[in-house]
Amino acid sequence: MKICVVGSGYVGLVTGACLADFGMQVACVDKDAAKIESLNRCEIPIFEPGLTTLVRKNMEAGRLRFTTDLNPEIAAAQAVFIAVGTPPRPDGSADLVYVREVARSIAENLNGYKVIVTKSTVPIGTGRIIEEIVAAGSGGHPFSVVSNPEFLREGSAIEDFMRPDRVVVGSWDERATEIMLAIYSPLRVADVPFVLTTVESAELIKYASNSFLATKISFINEVAHLCEKLDADVEVVARGMGLDSRIGPKFLHPGPGFGGSCFPKDSSAIVQIARDQGLTFEIMEAVLSVNAATKKRMVEKIDQAFYGLEGKKVAVLGLSFKPETDDIRESPALEIIGGLLSRGADVKAFDPEAMEACRGLWPQVKLAGDPYEAAENADGVVIVTEWNQFRALELRRLHKLVKTPLVVDLRNIYDPARMAAAGFRYVSIGRPSLQSETQSETQTGTRTGTETTSETGGA
Repeated sequence: MKICVVGSGYVGLVTGACLADFGMQVACVDKDAAKIESLNRCEIPIFEPGLTTLVRKNMEAGRLRFTTDLNPEIAAAQAVFIAVGTPPRPDGSADLVYVREVARSIAENLNGYKVIVTKSTVPIGTGRIIEEIVAAGSGGHPFSVVSNPEFLREGSAIEDFMRPDRVVVGSWDERATEIMLAIYSPLRVADVPFVLTTVESAELIKYASNSFLATKISFINEVAHLCEKLDADVEVVARGMGLDSRIGPKFLHPGPGFGGSCFPKDSSAIVQIARDQGLTFEIMEAVLSVNAATKKRMVEKIDQAFYGLEGKKVAVLGLSFKPETDDIRESPALEIIGGLLSRGADVKAFDPEAMEACRGLWPQVKLAGDPYEAAENADGVVIVTEWNQFRALELRRLHKLVKTPLVVDLRNIYDPARMAAAGFRYVSIGRPSLQSETQSETQTGTRTGTETTSETGGA
């Protein structure tokens, strides 16, 4: 089957490569000529584990092509996947300008029955908008509109596509549904659950899913804040919650707030969708408010741990919103670094993949070559993103490099007892702070110098 994927960004590129691996003949189209030239050289513009190998494999097999020439690819395809951006407007709603543009191009090039598939995350009702645009300019050629939302996690997108929890297909007619089932036949053979529904329900499933996961994150962050006031341990509380099969353990990990291209945008969008229907989605409005407050609270937490940030040297480890990606969109690190700078800190940062994306954002921030270079002579280290290499830092080496043995861990990746034994004052999220024996002996400490102290640092 010939498939045209319009848009070669994150979703379009992963979708095109995976569908080609299913045996489809796939043409990925993008109007960015420089991007297409790079892709034809198998130079992938995003960091996603395994994607370069998958693209190269299917290009060499002749199943995957990249081009800027949209019209002939639409004409040749049996299914056209729309995977263009839907950036948020100031009110939080999704901007459909690119989706409408693609719909008009499809209408102009219809030459027989085609399935038009929305892969982009779009507001409820977008399927009807596409249907109206295409019908108005199709010259009477038949077509169907399908909603097939993506549930790809950055850092594990290929695994999510190839072994998904479910595949959602929203359609208004049986013919389109059968074609979609044929496209995803390898997943049907693997007994992956399929949700076959209407276009409107499929569109809402994506927003509702991401919004619910964002809710779990904000909830556990609120619980962590409460734990800090009560001297309780959020890790134990979360485990006790997660063992309840009605709740589950996933997304109950406290941190500096959610970010990325999906959760903030989709949560804001569903709030606006509700407003458009005359409703108030109070839970999601609270989730967004909690997330914004959590990011601000992290700056205050760091300030307390450092006993004031004015003139302090801070090593920040992690810039991407999550590990295994170079995506910094809505990353908590951005607001945290901005807050540190506004309080007079001298920041040196490191991230395994997101350094280039951050160059130029803050001229005064130094970018280090590795975690140890970032930590050298620092008054403390702040872990913002839970990259695996940050989980295995050489603590003895780190202790020798820093001016003050302070670690503020916003992802709870270390055991407090281990950090105390290694001589660090360790501040984490929603857990009681521990101190080394040396720090206990110097409990009176100082709030202005670089001596080690035994204060809890606002934990």
